[in-house]
Amino acid sequence: MSLLKVLVLAIVQGFAELLPVSSSAHVVVAEKLLGLDPSSPPMTLLLVMLHTGTMFAVIVYFWPQWRRTYFQSAAAFRSFAALVVIATACTAVIGEGIVKVIERTVLRDVPHAEIEDLFSHLEFIAPALAAAGVLILIAGLFGNRHPAPALSAANDLNAKRAALIGAVQGLCLPFRGFSRSGATISAGMLLGVAKSRAEAFSFALAVVLTPPVVAREALRLLRDARLHGSADLASVGLVSVLGAVIAFLAGLLALKWLSRWLEGGRWYFFGIYCLAAAAAVALLQRAGY
Repeated sequence: MSLLKVLVLAIVQGFAELLPVSSSAHVVVAEKLLGLDPSSPPMTLLLVMLHTGTMFAVIVYFWPQWRRTYFQSAAAFRSFAALVVIATACTAVIGEGIVKVIERTVLRDVPHAEIEDLFSHLEFIAPALAAAGVLILIAGLFGNRHPAPALSAANDLNAKRAALIGAVQGLCLPFRGFSRSGATISAGMLLGVAKSRAEAFSFALAVVLTPPVVAREALRLLRDARLHGSADLASVGLVSVLGAVIAFLAGLLALKWLSRWLEGGRWYFFGIYCLAAAAAVALLQRAGY
């Protein structure tokens, strides 16, 4: 894999990851167009390393807000941590449950099947993008018609809302195209959570979720290399780290764009984009990609 291809994928990931348009879908399509196999262990590891780059962009961007809101006192941090644990637990239960069902039904005849084997199938990505687009569109229009105060007790997070947001995040994990940030922020908006709080909580969940996903893909790559001897681990690791740095820089730019559009009442524009992207992916799939 050339450095130019890594650069392209990192820029695509960095911008798309932190916008509610499904970075995974965009990266998979880009990999297809570049002649790469999105379901191969090196590619899935590269993808999660790009996620790591954007995770650090999230930390840098949101740290001032998190510090004021969640780290202002021990009590505030305990409350925030409890909500993150609740949401992440719901994500794990829902996400892992769906993964096991898919692996034992859709992939039951494939030896050593894993959910990643479906990541290169555009016929699954297009409907996932469309579903995310519809959810974002509904949430955006709902938010514009029923604007909530910036922050109040009525529209703040609580355990029930955190659990529902975590469950929605779990639905996103097995499906490339179902935007995690788009779905979780939209879920928060539909539950009445203030936009800024929904955004900050969504990306806090991403920071917690990324390390175990990276670990899963690293183990998958090591297992593949042991079985087939097909991966140059040092080379894959080097380009993955380089890609993460580029994704970090692109992610910072994307976050500024996202916050402006979310607070400016233009959230539904991302839903329209996802629907258009779903149509484009469907056309690419018909063209043989």
